[in-house]
Amino acid sequence: MGQLHKKALFNENGDIEVSKRRMINGNTTNLNDFNNLRYPWTSEWYRQAMNNFWIPEEINLSQDVKDYHILTKAERSAYDKILSFLIFLDSIQTANLPYVGEYITANEINLCLTIHTFQEAVHSQSYGYMLDTICSPEERNDILYQWKEDKHLLSRNKFIGDSYNDFQDKKDADTLLKTMIANYILEGIYFYSGFMFFYALGRNGKMPGSMQEIRYINRDENTHLWLFRSIILELKREQPELFTSEKIKEYKEMLLRGVEEEISWGHYVIGNEISGLNKSMVTNYIKYLGNQRSNDLGFGELYEGYKEEPDSMKWVSQYADPNQIKTDFFEAKPSAYTKSSIIEDDL
Repeated sequence: MGQLHKKALFNENGDIEVSKRRMINGNTTNLNDFNNLRYPWTSEWYRQAMNNFWIPEEINLSQDVKDYHILTKAERSAYDKILSFLIFLDSIQTANLPYVGEYITANEINLCLTIHTFQEAVHSQSYGYMLDTICSPEERNDILYQWKEDKHLLSRNKFIGDSYNDFQDKKDADTLLKTMIANYILEGIYFYSGFMFFYALGRNGKMPGSMQEIRYINRDENTHLWLFRSIILELKREQPELFTSEKIKEYKEMLLRGVEEEISWGHYVIGNEISGLNKSMVTNYIKYLGNQRSNDLGFGELYEGYKEEPDSMKWVSQYADPNQIKTDFFEAKPSAYTKSSIIEDDL
């Protein structure tokens, strides 16, 4: 396993030459210099992420308060369980990203990770706002800690949580890369699959405020996915020993497990009882996501076929577009949104 060095907080003997900067195991001064970048794509990412700033409370949830208590039993159960899972994912992201940053030795990447961490905290705030608005305190706590009672949900949490914990115990380059792959699965498969359900509710004319909160979160997660894909691809160029055929097989197996777990979860929480969704649609969509994520890293497809977004699920990307509706910050009414847009439409 490749040795990994934690960067010093202050390093008077650090390299100042951009050409010597590295993603990991570099000799960084930790000076934030926006004018000399080893990875110039971070400039676009940074400005995009800054332009994405939003506040959860700007979205009106008054209709959701009414809708929540008239959801069907299946819709209510899925809403609670999927929201519980998303709350966990954002919480563990907020906690884990600073640990990853301790071993990243490119200052421009760390600046991006700092914004990434902040946005995950905003997402947690958003979920809290949703729960505090539509639920009683008892219902809120039941949703937050469903994983203590629901073994299926606990298993989902453990796959990511245990992967992150591995890096706490084994601080080497191999384990860091696996943590990044786990992050990539979380950002690019788990989140996208979870968001799908809220768009289905919105499509059925229910929980419009929740759907809009998810739209904003989705836009942020799009940039997070773009960031970690770029980090992994840069490591692929700088540290080819981390991407041998044997190691790539391991990473693909992680992606496959992530897809299969998400399909199993989708069948469990959505099944065939949610209007506009069924098990077949869930399976096809998640396999499509898995293929797209694997191909984007140059690993090849996980499943034969599933190269295009399934026809039955094309509405997902339409509902995910944050530019269709923007809640006015002061007046809480729909208005055109032109300040920022999705960083890459094909993620």
